[in-house]
Amino acid sequence: MLISTKSGAPEKDRSASVGAAEVIGRAAQHDQWARSEPMTKAGMASCIGSDMSIVGKIECNGPAQVFGRIEGEVRASDLQISEGAQVEGSVIAQNVTVCGRVKGTIRAVRVKLQSGGAVEGDIFHRSLSIDENSQFEGSSRRVENPTDPSSSVDAKGPQKKGTAPASLPSIELADGPKH
Repeated sequence: MLISTKSGAPEKDRSASVGAAEVIGRAAQHDQWARSEPMTKAGMASCIGSDMSIVGKIECNGPAQVFGRIEGEVRASDLQISEGAQVEGSVIAQNVTVCGRVKGTIRAVRVKLQSGGAVEGDIFHRSLSIDENSQFEGSSRRVENPTDPSSSVDAKGPQKKGTAPASLPSIELADGPKH
């Protein structure tokens, strides 16, 4: 096998003279690089390729990566919106990492806007991190159960269940006083 050197002149591959451990290490590195599906902590991730555009609702029981364009709702356990990817619609997941663009509502326990990522819309989260070169236009709300749709009903912030906000006056109903 021939490989190129910095000078551009071909040189014989010295892998025959190296130890077996180094050869196995090289093969493992190549295998990881050549793998068609991205790896996550939980295993293989489902993928929306950069040449794909999808309109509709997407539900993934495991982790997912978006490289293309989605118009609609996306649900996954862990979701990565990669650089160049676009999502227009709702995003619901345990963990969301945004390196591309999202226009819509994000609901996730942990949300990361990484450098180059952009979000235009509301984020409901328990934990939010925003890198220096990312963009965020919208509002963020810290809520205990961000993946629960009812958590967005209270737009003023967290409250205890069953209590009225202190800033609202009490209202008597028109059908008479209560005893």
